[in-house]
Amino acid sequence: MNIQENVDLSTHSTMRLGGKARYLSEVSSEEEVRELVEWAKAKPVPFLMVGDGSNIVWRDEGYPGLIIVNRLKGRKILIDDEEGATISIAGGENWDEVVAWTVEKGLSGVEFLSRIPGTVGASPVQNIGAYGSELADTLVEVEAFDTENMAFGGIAKEACGFGYRTSRFKGADKGRFLITGIVLKLSKSQPSPPFYESLQAYFDEHQVTNYNRDTVREAVTAIRAVKLPDPSVVNNNGSFFTNPIISTERFEKLKAQYPDIKGWSMPDGRVKVAAGWLIERAGFKGVHDQETGMATWPAQSLVLVNEHARRTADLLAFKHKIVDKVNELFDIVLEQEPELLP
Repeated sequence: MNIQENVDLSTHSTMRLGGKARYLSEVSSEEEVRELVEWAKAKPVPFLMVGDGSNIVWRDEGYPGLIIVNRLKGRKILIDDEEGATISIAGGENWDEVVAWTVEKGLSGVEFLSRIPGTVGASPVQNIGAYGSELADTLVEVEAFDTENMAFGGIAKEACGFGYRTSRFKGADKGRFLITGIVLKLSKSQPSPPFYESLQAYFDEHQVTNYNRDTVREAVTAIRAVKLPDPSVVNNNGSFFTNPIISTERFEKLKAQYPDIKGWSMPDGRVKVAAGWLIERAGFKGVHDQETGMATWPAQSLVLVNEHARRTADLLAFKHKIVDKVNELFDIVLEQEPELLP
């Protein structure tokens, strides 16, 4: 095991902020995962597993234990028939590269999740989603190392506690399972309308009528390229806030006051409100905050950008400016999407 000490955590977050980890090690096999957990427990120090850090904000205090960086690789087709295929993907694989691979294989189901940054292992934690689709739609099971029982095993989708941008891995069992891979069931049928509003608008604007997995991936890639900055170039965690979900009654009251408010009806009768709209109406569209060194991305106010912030405290101060103003105007408390660790 190659265990490094006093590692700068800003290099393990695409926001590029944070203190130091006492220990850090990369893993490329399940055996190494077990060995590192045993090492950390014997020390003893706390431990957690991360991917590329695209959905992580590290505290300035750093981490007093062991960071395990997931570098597990591998893609397998487990079942292949006329209707579709079941595939197994290792947790250290790049998510978007896997999406591209499934499209090349003639498989549908995750093309709507194109260009979401990060690793496969991180995808179930947030139940990643975009354009009306989410990981839970195709996931069969999560493969993980249970650090309580010290055993590898599969966790069926029904036992993952998936919700809107959440799961048991983010909530009740946070830190217990180190996700080593996922199993997806994909279709060989082409995607078909109705599509998410912005996706259909792109198709209409570009006169696309041949709907298939390739045109969906191309459209999603083009839309995200305009709205969202590349985290390898611009310091950001993608969408920093989740879209709040409120009652239909509250939404109708807001709509009476703000006719242009954006929202989407949910299956449970509630309404998901566009957090980007709330942030813009609160006066934070394209803001460059000199006090904190933070900004909002001009094309998408949901994205917070680290222009010259020096500490995570600066990011959090800017975040609270937005949260407080939105709450003051709309009586809605925005929730942070990237995980603040530890």
